[in-house]
Amino acid sequence: MNRRQLMAAATAAALPIPALAAGRTRWKVRASEGFDALCFLGPLSGKPLYTRYYEAELAAFRPAFPSSAQAALDRLQAAADAKGSLLAPGLCTLLSGASDATLDDVSLAVREAEARVRPAYAASPYWDQESWEGFLASRADLLAVLAGLKTAGFPAFRQTFLRAKLEPRVAALSARLAALDVIAEQERLIGRALEPEIEVILLWFSKPHGTRIQGQRFLSHVDYPDDLTIRIAAHEILHPPFAMEGPTAKAAIAALEADPLMVRILKEHDPAFGYNSMEGILNEDTVQALDQIVSDRLGVARPPAERWAKADEGMHVLAAGLYGLLKADGYDRTGGRIETWMAGAVKAGRLAPASLHPAAAGVLGVPADQLWPRPKT
Repeated sequence: MNRRQLMAAATAAALPIPALAAGRTRWKVRASEGFDALCFLGPLSGKPLYTRYYEAELAAFRPAFPSSAQAALDRLQAAADAKGSLLAPGLCTLLSGASDATLDDVSLAVREAEARVRPAYAASPYWDQESWEGFLASRADLLAVLAGLKTAGFPAFRQTFLRAKLEPRVAALSARLAALDVIAEQERLIGRALEPEIEVILLWFSKPHGTRIQGQRFLSHVDYPDDLTIRIAAHEILHPPFAMEGPTAKAAIAALEADPLMVRILKEHDPAFGYNSMEGILNEDTVQALDQIVSDRLGVARPPAERWAKADEGMHVLAAGLYGLLKADGYDRTGGRIETWMAGAVKAGRLAPASLHPAAAGVLGVPADQLWPRPKT
């Protein structure tokens, strides 16, 4: 172990390592008609990212969906595309401080957003003035879309897919999750306390996402295997790994913006995946590196090379590089404060191509000059 690794390990060792099943995490599993309605906007938008999963559902639902509602949805999607954002996940996050039990609840929240939505959203880490103003400007279109869903019978339509499976799935997943202490593992790696509650909200129209919303809550799919749902929990609660407006993040972003490979990935990746800024890539890929460690320890991990070769067409090179560097430092064993580790990595030049690229190549099993785009296999 070199001097830098020894110092990082010594700092990390200041934090105790809790047992994997120490009972720190409290799980809640439920469903939500309201979030399912918002997520269905993805398939209804016609985006291939979503339609490939819901061809049969769309064929059955579209004839009853009013053309005026579709036109309103098209305008909403165009506005999201212009900003490089994901429409349905963004709406779910913005509206998640209000009641989501039913489609009617969501419609009421949108109509009375200043009273029902803004207080929680403004107090959350997701608050963004521009996004709020854009939401208000497009409120009439969103209400038209939600009204169209109700006219087309969305609540009953959704039940045709969930009625038989939801209750047993909630029970089985709750039993599996009860034995896993994800929060203790995450606290060990990020170096700060988290709330003990995690809420998993099972939906039908959420593919291909697992979406973090306000609070320690995330949206998952009712048919996702247990291990995938656990991996989503291991991932989503970690956002953001440290303050994205702070000096460590800014220094890391500057280092990545000086890397021609990272600049190419940002420019050339499919914007439909999200992560359309270097800040977004840093946030996501730091979390992916950490959640891989959590999943490794909980016994639900995919092989890192396989994971990052396939995810979002192989764009998460930074995640693979950070995972390799963290493993080299023994951070998976010792834990620590990830912001401190990142600050040290930036200062030592470890996010520069000469360090980051070989680390990523070692994890991915490809030559360093073939990290992006991924070689065709």
